[in-house]
Amino acid sequence: MQSMNRNLYVFMICLTMLSVSCQQKAPVAQMNEENLAFFGEQISSDGAIAYEDLYEKLKTVDEIKNVKVKARVTGVCQAKGCWMNLTSSSADDSNALFVKFKDYGFFMPKDIAGRDVIVEGRAYKEITPVDELRHYAEDEGLPQEEILAINEPKEELKFMAHGVILLD
Repeated sequence: MQSMNRNLYVFMICLTMLSVSCQQKAPVAQMNEENLAFFGEQISSDGAIAYEDLYEKLKTVDEIKNVKVKARVTGVCQAKGCWMNLTSSSADDSNALFVKFKDYGFFMPKDIAGRDVIVEGRAYKEITPVDELRHYAEDEGLPQEEILAINEPKEELKFMAHGVILLD
């Protein structure tokens, strides 16, 4: 009887540890000197250019090493918040900028689609392979038919952010 109680106790501890380890903590914003919520490195809004300006610049160059951009969030990774898509408030998703976070060092809240942000980091063009495109489509929660319809690599505009300000 005592052995059964001990086994039950060990089982309950393991079950509790498993449930706690599988839970994801929501990303926590900090406040910068402008009293704006930020994630990653602390940045300011000073010098941010419009998304349209970045989009035009990337038509003529392959990379812009240090740039700060204001844009609208159109999608966020629904698995962890580990990437997001940005456009201008008037652009469609076909011109989206795919944003990842430096060194996988921070995540964004998963419910910020439609909000404006300022991101600072490196903008560049890159060809994304099919398997990676499908992985991101799964993260976004797209239907399986749409995921399987992805069958060609795609040149994308990307951004490696080291800091993000979430605007009201």
